[in-house]
Amino acid sequence: MGERVSWLELKPGWKVVDRDGTPVGEVDEVAGDERHDIFDGLSVALSAMGQPRYVTADCVGPIEEGLVSLTLSAAEVHDLETYKEPATSLRIEPGDHGGTREAIGSETRKLEGKVMAPTQRHEHELGMVARAWHLLKRRRGR
Repeated sequence: MGERVSWLELKPGWKVVDRDGTPVGEVDEVAGDERHDIFDGLSVALSAMGQPRYVTADCVGPIEEGLVSLTLSAAEVHDLETYKEPATSLRIEPGDHGGTREAIGSETRKLEGKVMAPTQRHEHELGMVARAWHLLKRRRGR
């Protein structure tokens, strides 16, 4: 058994195993409040492009460098609800101060927001583009 690490060390792409040590997937996202050291859970990608499952913190066992052990069986992991991205809110930024640079920057931020992080009013499952993005993040370990 390797050296245990804090949930704060978790990274996308780490291997996830069930209670018997059988691989069930990879860490996709980590949910928690780093400032207050509150671990809520993680989403686990069971396949490269499949909908990830959400595992609450109470079902997460020992965490080692590169490996997360769950207290669930493989069947229980597959039966978990799919991870839903939380609703986002619109961020209002200070008004434009009249400069061309600010106007271009503001329009660029609006466009990036619509493409990369559109405002959502409700929780939603990951679409194909988001799942592909998460796959790339897992492969890069970020």
